[in-house]
Amino acid sequence: MNPFPHDIFTEPGDVDPDTLANLGPLRRLAGRWEAHKGVDINPKADAPERREFIERIAFDAIDPQTNGPQLFYGLRYHIHITTREEDITFHEQVGYWLWEPATGLVLQTLAIPRGQVALASGKAGADDDRLSLTATRGETEYGICSTAFLEYGFRTDSYSIDIAFDGDDAWSYDIRTMLLVHGRPDPFEHHDRNRLKRIAAGRPNPLKQILDRRAAAHRPG
Repeated sequence: MNPFPHDIFTEPGDVDPDTLANLGPLRRLAGRWEAHKGVDINPKADAPERREFIERIAFDAIDPQTNGPQLFYGLRYHIHITTREEDITFHEQVGYWLWEPATGLVLQTLAIPRGQVALASGKAGADDDRLSLTATRGETEYGICSTAFLEYGFRTDSYSIDIAFDGDDAWSYDIRTMLLVHGRPDPFEHHDRNRLKRIAAGRPNPLKQILDRRAAAHRPG
């Protein structure tokens, strides 16, 4: 059964401009985060390599987004990872986390500067402490797209991320990416995990900041 309405153009007329108040399970991600003991297990020519890394993530609230009648609240994010051994960037990633209050749909878009993008999806309740999202190569709705070289050398067949919140000031993730490495018969599980702590609170989205300034300017006194 098609879950979508016949009218795909009319946008909702009662959109709350306050993103932080409408993020559902994503509300605790807003802000700045840091961790110094992340673990990455990745494929190398001789044997899998285990690396510890330093991670910093910024989540910034964006204005409400609509696809016709569909309404999302979300966060734009930037991940920057280094290691103690090297000053160069070990991993960088940008994208959005989105929440659809009407359906409980949770989305993560991700892009990395080696020529790969993905859109992962899951379902959650507004107060859930855990999130699970997946993306699969070949899917046109929630899939993975890579360069020709990555398809040849390190084909990504699936991606999953599990998040667990620990109160309001800490959360952890477990990411499993299944790769088919050129010349090897068996898939390789590229595994990343970390636990991050809050170092700064989230700020209101741009529209909410504008409305708050206008309201303050019109208050007496």
